Amino acid sequence: MAGFPNPALHAFVAQIGQGCTLAQVWITPHHGGFGLRHVADSSASDTDLLLTDIAALRALAQSTAEADFRPNKAAPNLRRGWRCVARDAQELESALRQLYPGALADWYAAQSPTPPITSYRDLAARQTGLYRITQILPDALAAQATIACCDSRFCLRRRLWTVPGLTPDAVEAKSVIPCLEPCSQLLDFARCAMKLEQQPKAEFTPAEGDVAVLVNALEIALENPKRGVREGSSADPANPRRLRLLLEKFRPWLPAEGEAEE
Repeated sequence: MAGFPNPALHAFVAQIGQGCTLAQVWITPHHGGFGLRHVADSSASDTDLLLTDIAALRALAQSTAEADFRPNKAAPNLRRGWRCVARDAQELESALRQLYPGALADWYAAQSPTPPITSYRDLAARQTGLYRITQILPDALAAQATIACCDSRFCLRRRLWTVPGLTPDAVEAKSVIPCLEPCSQLLDFARCAMKLEQQPKAEFTPAEGDVAVLVNALEIALENPKRGVREGSSADPANPRRLRLLLEKFRPWLPAEGEAEE
């Protein structure tokens, strides 16, 4: 690797300083190399953490602390309790590749004055077959589906691509790992949202107070998701992204902020 300079790696190492965070990983200088650990363990003693080699990081990133599979490596459910030592920049790159595949390349691309960003409408326009339906989402529904699918509870990639009605994510809301175009999971969720929209509508006119109760119940359900629901199962009514989408649909029914409930 030494014979092939990596500008993305060089630029990333240059900004580590005394320490930096990449999603849920805390990176610090360590005896001429780098130390890595979960950001929630940043102040933990080395002796309290399991020393993990770089090759084992891939397996560590494959499942949550509850042993559930992690299809999205940028999900905010990386296991804690470990530390890893990279002896140089090349080993650091290898470690980060196990934890967050493609993150360094995307991070570097996002530093460009003209980053390679693909909007939702541009990507949807190229879809055929199963996903052609994503082209016809109304702007409001496309925005709601994006808010639901890309919520920071599900993904820490900072959305730079746009959808009508939404601005890109702030770094503070997500992480420095950028999302340059809608992912396959977003497209699948947008397809699900449109299929739901095409279903017969139920008559439902709740009182404002009832809407507030429903919104509160959905927020509680989101904070306590049902175990065993596959992340990619958009058709499952218990999927947290489905709950988040319904929450977004209910919000316009709530009274304006500051209005007192009679």
